[in-house]
Amino acid sequence: MDILRFITAGSVDDGKSTLIGRLLFDSKSILIDQLAAIEKQTRNRQDGEIDLALLTDGLRAEREQGITIDVAYKYFSTPKRKFIIADAPGHIQYTRNMVTGASNADLAIILVDARNGVVEQTRRHSIIASLLNIPHIVIAVNKMDLVGYSQDVYNNILIDYAEVAKSLGLKDVIYIPISAINGDNIVDTSTNFPWYEGESLLHILENIEVYNDINLDDPRFPVQYVIRPQREDLHDYRGYAGKIASGIYKTGDKVVILPSEITSTISAIEVSGQEVQEAFAPQSAILHLADDVDISRGDVIVNQNNLPQLSNELEVFICWMDHKPLQAGNKYFFQVNSRVVRCVVKEIKYKLDVNTLQKLDAPDKAGLNDIVNATIKTASPIPFDSYKKLRTNGGAILIDETSLLTAGACMIQDAITD
Repeated sequence: MDILRFITAGSVDDGKSTLIGRLLFDSKSILIDQLAAIEKQTRNRQDGEIDLALLTDGLRAEREQGITIDVAYKYFSTPKRKFIIADAPGHIQYTRNMVTGASNADLAIILVDARNGVVEQTRRHSIIASLLNIPHIVIAVNKMDLVGYSQDVYNNILIDYAEVAKSLGLKDVIYIPISAINGDNIVDTSTNFPWYEGESLLHILENIEVYNDINLDDPRFPVQYVIRPQREDLHDYRGYAGKIASGIYKTGDKVVILPSEITSTISAIEVSGQEVQEAFAPQSAILHLADDVDISRGDVIVNQNNLPQLSNELEVFICWMDHKPLQAGNKYFFQVNSRVVRCVVKEIKYKLDVNTLQKLDAPDKAGLNDIVNATIKTASPIPFDSYKKLRTNGGAILIDETSLLTAGACMIQDAITD
């Protein structure tokens, strides 16, 4: 059974937490004790209904304010598919939280309040989704019950958002009218929308095709661990373990180990303890090479006919996540997949206005939640692909050397050449 990772986003009070709660409740993915606890906390509500948003608003501060602050992850499954949900906060000051939740998402549900239409936060979250190259977007027009389930209101929002999608180059956009509080069009299609000819939200989530999003053309295998049992019965065993980031590997393939650029041939492949003739993304595998070469964690095994870029000077977009500002000259650890090297921020070129995609003048420093274009120089070469081409080998993080905590999320654009 495959897994769909999706994020919910939108402006404050658009109903993101309620939507997730409704999905969990109507798909019977809530444990009895969870339901009892939620019912107890909402027993004094005048309408008698349970507050489904409490299923995801886990922090005490969130419950007191009735908003989402941190990214809340929830897991559920149906007979067709498993799901990992990231509920991102809508407040502008929590942009970093949305970037965190969206970085591995296959799909984004962007909620739009039917009463307010497309607003600034709708555009902001759509821009972030486009920057992070999320393949599928669902525009869920919520609170349709408060506008009398009006088709005209819904159509006007579709027209407005179509302009946003066109300007951002969003290709796969699905629209659906819903009422999360009442469960309309969430798990089952609702009779309140006789003019809507599409499927329910859960049906869309269960059937959206994600296999086509996996890159099988560019073989990239970041080594996570070198296996040397050094037992008498496995005296000559040497395997390189990791998760195939993209592409297909076959026995007999000619490969290059980066960044050393040593060449060899795949002599055997293991998947789940069994020897196979080929393995493909996103499988975890063990590769064996015909030659005893010096390979360690962080190296990347690639096909010799399909090489990524290799450079120690990179152009990147950085979403800054630390209260301590980012400044040119600061030193960090730079991590792409399992490879970690020291780096220095050479230059901040410009700041990106995430409401308009306008390039603003280069700031002296980048503050919390800022997205900037910068030049990074690493202590040793990094094998990478541009983020737009291959998210799995074009995304990175900056780690503060003193705290060893993530300070920034990076999207690698290109190598800097003289």
